[in-house]
Amino acid sequence: MSSEKQTQAESGKTVFVKTYGCQMNVYDSERMVSLLRPLGYRTVENAANADLVILNTCHIREKAAEKLYSDLGRLRRTKAESARDMTVAVAGCVAQAEGEEVAERADIVDIVVGPQAYHRLPEMIARAARRTGAVLDTDFSVEEKFDALARNRDADGVSAFVTVQEGCDKFCTFCVVPYTRGAEISRSAAAIISETRALAQAGVREVTLLGQNVNAWTSPAPAAGYGVKARKDGAWGLGELCRAIARIDGVARIRFTTSHPRDMDEALIAALGEEEKLMPYLHLPVQSGADRILKAMNRGHTAADYFDLIARIRAARPDIALSGDFIVGFPGETNSDFEETLALTEAVCYASAYSFKYSRRPGTPAAILAKQVAEDEKDRRLAVLQALLKEQRDAFCAGLVGETLPVLFERPGRKAGQLIGKTPYLQSVHAYAPDSNVGGIAPVRIEAVTPNALAGELAGAADEGRPARMKAGDAQEPRV
Repeated sequence: MSSEKQTQAESGKTVFVKTYGCQMNVYDSERMVSLLRPLGYRTVENAANADLVILNTCHIREKAAEKLYSDLGRLRRTKAESARDMTVAVAGCVAQAEGEEVAERADIVDIVVGPQAYHRLPEMIARAARRTGAVLDTDFSVEEKFDALARNRDADGVSAFVTVQEGCDKFCTFCVVPYTRGAEISRSAAAIISETRALAQAGVREVTLLGQNVNAWTSPAPAAGYGVKARKDGAWGLGELCRAIARIDGVARIRFTTSHPRDMDEALIAALGEEEKLMPYLHLPVQSGADRILKAMNRGHTAADYFDLIARIRAARPDIALSGDFIVGFPGETNSDFEETLALTEAVCYASAYSFKYSRRPGTPAAILAKQVAEDEKDRRLAVLQALLKEQRDAFCAGLVGETLPVLFERPGRKAGQLIGKTPYLQSVHAYAPDSNVGGIAPVRIEAVTPNALAGELAGAADEGRPARMKAGDAQEPRV
C-alpha cells in the first residue's frame, strides 16, 4: 500500500449512503461503497457520524426533487452541528436530470454525480476538496462504468446483484428512465461471466442479473462458448447468458429483473423451463389491463399479448410465481379502464406486486396530456387494487404452509439461534438453524405466515455451500 493510501486508511473516514428507489440504485450504492473502501472509508448508519454523505436518488415518482431538497435541509442542520468536515454528494437520477439546478439551489452540495459517472467518484471527492462550489459530472459512459464498478469487487454475503444492462429504448410516456439512464446498452457476456465467477469464488450462491429492461440484454457470443450455442445471428440473449451462468461452480440460484413483456422471447422462456438454477419467480410489469391505456402509455403490447405471454411462461415453468407493476390514474383512465385492470389482476393472480398512483414527471409526454385524473380518485382506485393484490399475495403465502421448500440461508436473525433466508419465490423465511448453515441451501418446512415473512422449521441438512468470505484461491476452478 502506498504511503498516501495508508495515511487515508488510517484516517478512519466514514461514509453514509441513503438509497432511494430501485434495485439498480441499491447495486450502484453498493458499488460506490466498494470504490471508497481503498480510500479508507467505512460505512456508518447515521449521517451525523459521516465524513461523506451520499444521497443516491430516484426520479421515477413525483416530487422526487422536493424529497431530495427536504433531506438536504435536514442534512444542513446535521452538518452544522457536526464536528466533521462533511462532504455531501447527490447521486442518481435526480442528479442526472436536474444536476445544475441542484448545485445552484443547495450550496450544501459538494458533488453532483449522475448514474453513469459513479466510477469517477474518488476523483470527484479529491476535486471537491480543492475547490469552492459543487463538482458536477453527469456524462454518459456506460461501458466505462460497467468495467470500473466490477473491478476488484468485494462479495458482501451470499447473494449479489450483477448489472448486465442499463437504459431503456421503450419510451413509455410516463417514464423518465430513457432520459436519466440513457439508451439501452448491454454489457459483454465475457465481462458478466468473469464478474459472476469471481463472486462465486468468494462465496456468492445467488446472483440477480439487473437491468432497466434486463431481458433486452444481448451480446455477441463469447469466443469461449462456455458450452452454450449462439443464435443464428451469432449473438446471445438473456436465455443463453443464464444458461452459461448456470454452469459456473458455486452459483446455485439465478434471478433477473426487471423484464419487459416485449422482450420476453422464446429462448428465455425455454431457459426458465429447463434450467433448475433459474428461480421460479418472474417480475413482469404490465401497468394496466386496458388496451386504450396501454396504447397511451406506449407499452407496445395489449392485454391479450400479456395473457398469451403468461400462458407460454406457465406452460414452460408451471411452478412460476409472478410479480408485476401497476399504475392507476393514468391520464384519461376511466372507471371502465380501471375495471379492466382489476380483471387482468384477478385472471393472472400475482404472488406479489407493486402498485402506484400515476405521477407527473416533467419532460415526459404524459405530463401534458389532458384529462388528468383527480388525486382523490387515484387514491380510491389504488386502495381497491392494493386490497386485491394483498389478497392474492396472502393466498399465495398461505398455500405454502405445510410445504417443504429449499431455503438459502443468508444471515443470522434477531433471535438467538435464528437464521434468515430466502425461498425460491423471493420470500424471506426465518427458522432456527446452526450458524454453519449460512451460505447453504436447506429444506425448510413452512409452518406459518408472519406479516413480513414466513416462519419455518429446518427439515434436513443444508448443502455444503461455501463460506461467505472464501478466497478465490481456496475454491475449485469453475467450469466456466
